[in-house]
Amino acid sequence: MNSLKSLLSPASIAILGASAELNKVNGRTLRFLLEKGYQGRIFPVNPKYETIAGLRCYPNVAALPEAPDLAVIAVPAAHVLSSVRELGKRGVRSAIIFSSGFAELGEAGRNLEHEITAAAHESGIRLCGPNCLGLINAWDHVIATFGQFAEGPTPPGPVAFVTQSGAFGTAIAALARRRRLGLGYFINTGNECDIDFVQMMRAVLNDERIIVGAGYLEGVRDGAGLKSLAAYALEIGKPLTLTKVGRTSAGAKAAASHTGALAGSDAVFDGVIRGLGIIRARNEEHMLDIVEVLSSSKLPEGCGLGIVTQSGGAGVLMADRAEEMGLRVADLSPQTRTALAEVIPAFGTTGNPVDVTGQFVSDPNLLLDSMRIMMDDAQVHVGIVWLQLMDAHVDRLAEIFKKIKALIAKPWIVCWVAAPDEALTKMRQLGIPVLRGAEPAVDAVAALVRYADARRHWLADAPARIALQLPEMDLPVQPGPVSSMDGQSLLQACGIPTAAAQLAKTADEAVAAARMLGYPVVLKIESPDILHKTEARGVALDLKDELAVRTAYGQLVANARQYKSDARVAGVLVQAMAQGDVELVIGLKRDPVFGPVVMVGLGGVLIEVFKDVVFRAAPVTEHEALRMLDELKSRVVLDGVRGKPPVDKAGLARMLSAVSRFGVAAGPRLAELDLNPVLAGPQGVTAVDWLMVFD
Repeated sequence: MNSLKSLLSPASIAILGASAELNKVNGRTLRFLLEKGYQGRIFPVNPKYETIAGLRCYPNVAALPEAPDLAVIAVPAAHVLSSVRELGKRGVRSAIIFSSGFAELGEAGRNLEHEITAAAHESGIRLCGPNCLGLINAWDHVIATFGQFAEGPTPPGPVAFVTQSGAFGTAIAALARRRRLGLGYFINTGNECDIDFVQMMRAVLNDERIIVGAGYLEGVRDGAGLKSLAAYALEIGKPLTLTKVGRTSAGAKAAASHTGALAGSDAVFDGVIRGLGIIRARNEEHMLDIVEVLSSSKLPEGCGLGIVTQSGGAGVLMADRAEEMGLRVADLSPQTRTALAEVIPAFGTTGNPVDVTGQFVSDPNLLLDSMRIMMDDAQVHVGIVWLQLMDAHVDRLAEIFKKIKALIAKPWIVCWVAAPDEALTKMRQLGIPVLRGAEPAVDAVAALVRYADARRHWLADAPARIALQLPEMDLPVQPGPVSSMDGQSLLQACGIPTAAAQLAKTADEAVAAARMLGYPVVLKIESPDILHKTEARGVALDLKDELAVRTAYGQLVANARQYKSDARVAGVLVQAMAQGDVELVIGLKRDPVFGPVVMVGLGGVLIEVFKDVVFRAAPVTEHEALRMLDELKSRVVLDGVRGKPPVDKAGLARMLSAVSRFGVAAGPRLAELDLNPVLAGPQGVTAVDWLMVFD
């Protein structure tokens, strides 16, 4: 298949179905190309006309004087298939299909779309669409769209925006223009019968003029492709930010494990892209905030935030939000505070946030000196300046910020509330990000810090990723839940520590097993029909002698019969009591988009209530596993609370990495795996219960 260069930067364009009425849908593309100064050759195709807008119009594709790089198809859906076949015969390399009436309408449209795709593949044509607005390459004035966005100015810039939605994507592009954010590319992928979001984004990131990629997603078909795209973007240092709808997905249905029940498509998507350094935006405004900062700022070396403000209240608001977003409001050194006290009015504040008051208007050097001193502190890695209005002082402030930019090497942004339009223009000409409010400013800085941290860790972890080895194993032949003993053998073979156990089919065997393992012991019902033992009252803890074991054995079997009368009971599992201060869950789930994903969470039986879990695409290194643990909301428990020592986080990371490698090695037959609970303490970690299900 050919590359996408002919699609994105064509030297010639044919417009099938071109209209002499240049304001109609099938006339706008020609008008836009002419108005915006496209320098390539343009070939209108329509048997109704001899000329359109002073250009010769051709009756059909065969009559074209050359095979154009790109064809824009603006004909009714019923004629698209024949058009694609004609283009293939003529040797055209790429096509954009504006036409709707395909998979979005149902089975008949889907079948027609498949025929078109097959015809394109046969002749080597790459297709964008159908049912799309097309694309804009603002750098080369390729305005291959009929969308409203092209009616206004389309200045090029360092941002590539790819969207699966035409209308909403246009709205986002219009907002970007109002912010004076230049979109080097605007691309709507439509139904994605051939070229999908991932392929398109990778192609535009290859353009050296692009610094940041932004996207709007309604769904992901190619999970492996998205993972590869993210890794490539990290490698070349071009950040990606995405807005994806579907945050409230109901999750997996009929899941046997806690992991499966929690692995809703959005939860998995969120965890996978976070691990790959993609920044997720909540909405269109948040995405553009992130884009503005990522496209204009250096990467910070840490999460220490410094704030300079003319309002104490705004400073507190930003400090609160910073803590919520995982930033650290830096403690300024005594030397820094002393230096600030020499330049800030007595009624100002030399702590962080630094309140310079409105006095800096009459003394411009006050803001300059305060920023220079604060940003020079070793604990400050990124800064925010907050101000408001200042309509009468735009030129003076722009000059101050210009000097600050020249003096300070660390990244910083401006939060200018109710900024005059003139100020926004001047600041963006200087390449200084300007955010509209305190919370958006902090959120955008948090995204910058998160991306910098992700890329730093990803690059450092490269040798460990290369060195990851998958275990070899003999998988069960039969589908369904795996017995506890067989599951334990598989886990132990992969280096996953589990509590010692024996299966007892009688009370006497249970007593013998308890003697061998050593008291106290735990008894658990063993049945392929009872996957969650606690629900069936199928667990007895801390049994200290023979009588307790015999009694518990009979009670567990009786409880199982009462819970499910036809349950197949294989016996009772006897386990040594394991030690640990914290209960966790580690699990695997085969996601239909991303393949095996690994999960960790705190909570034991309450995990589905608290849902404090983190997902990643498997496999993960031990270093990445530690980062997963640090993302848990209740991570402080791992560091020890109420006088308890910290748990063995390194051991947890080893187990998490081993489980992830087990999931990849097991392949598509492994449907779900839960280690629940995993007991973690200062001396190590042990899985004391496990549920493994094969397709």
